[in-house]
Amino acid sequence: MKRTLGVFISVLVLGAILFIPKGYAADKIGYVNLGRIFDEYNKTKDQDKILEKKQKDFENERVVKVNEIKALQDKLGLLDEKQKAAKKTELEEKMKVFQEYEGKKIEGLRKERDDILKEILKDIEKAVRQYAEAQGYTIVFNDKVLVYQAKDGDLTDKVVEIVNKNHQSPATK
Repeated sequence: MKRTLGVFISVLVLGAILFIPKGYAADKIGYVNLGRIFDEYNKTKDQDKILEKKQKDFENERVVKVNEIKALQDKLGLLDEKQKAAKKTELEEKMKVFQEYEGKKIEGLRKERDDILKEILKDIEKAVRQYAEAQGYTIVFNDKVLVYQAKDGDLTDKVVEIVNKNHQSPATK
């Protein structure tokens, strides 16, 4: 499905370019490998480290909470029926609180990752625009929608240089 959509979009874009009247045709056309820019952008690497640390911290907190619940479950088997009923309510409440905590934490990490992704993509778009305008490109494509691309139209390295030049690592701020 995605491949068919990609081919369809490519055909539409290339068809539109071929049928643009001569006076409106693009003077310079280039393309970028958006995935490679994203991966080589220092901000991406910095943010990945931050998110990985937050994920590890969450996993450590989670293990502590799970162990507390397991300990309570283990104690439950040693109690008489009257004490079991009281502890069972406590256990159910702890499990409910844990599930809510886990859900909120996972959702928070996911939202933070999505926000960072949007910010990085805006940075990349800005760098592509900056380079294209400075070099007189009228159209720049993502290489994923192209059926054929000549190597001399690849602007990826230049854009990687721009985004990394514009980014300050958290350690240098």
